[in-house]
Amino acid sequence: EERKTPSERVTREMLKDVLLGTSNENNLIVITTFSSHIERLKSIIDFGKKLDRNILFLGRSLMKYVKAAENINLVNYSKEVEIYGYRNEVKKALRDLRSRDETLIVCTGNQAEPGSVLNRMVNKELPFKFMPEDHVIFSSRTIPVPVNIANRSLMEEKLKKYKTRIFTNIHNSGHCGREDLRDLINMLRPKHIIPAHGDLPKLNALVELGTEIGYIRNKTVHIVQDSMFLDVK
Repeated sequence: EERKTPSERVTREMLKDVLLGTSNENNLIVITTFSSHIERLKSIIDFGKKLDRNILFLGRSLMKYVKAAENINLVNYSKEVEIYGYRNEVKKALRDLRSRDETLIVCTGNQAEPGSVLNRMVNKELPFKFMPEDHVIFSSRTIPVPVNIANRSLMEEKLKKYKTRIFTNIHNSGHCGREDLRDLINMLRPKHIIPAHGDLPKLNALVELGTEIGYIRNKTVHIVQDSMFLDVK
């Protein structure tokens, strides 16, 4: 994308607008995001505390990523929220849920993955029932592959039948835009560039940027395939 990717501060303001700028006094709030996004989770916790809500983290991957961050003393979320990772713990937490208007649930399932907590909540596989006007916030974007697109579409259809309020794309990409990559290359001045982790159009886009900066296709900027050896000097 021909842009500089906005910083996480922009998404924090988007979250603030939805959580603090939308009427939710009498409703449950459910947020789903990428479990690995530790800074995003911090923003959610901050605004959940401003709303004076009890914050629950539900899901195995959420528990694992938070624990990993705590193990290196990056955060200490366990003192601020209740974390339930295992299926029986999640079931009990939802079964014991009482004051919906005083609770904020953060759960796995932003891509509507089968087996994720939000997916099981939506499909009534857990002791939980969505109520009209409950807020469901997707602090993420759908990863653009057919299975994810189909799963999310189906999930949102079901949520609409429950008459929930849905907020999507409260998110900014974690991927560099074209101008971020330009700055990175100019900062490092590598001898060779090898685009990786993307389909051919994405790889070619970085090759085109490299040639624009002064690299030479197949000499100093290369597209390679699995098992291919590259002899560079």
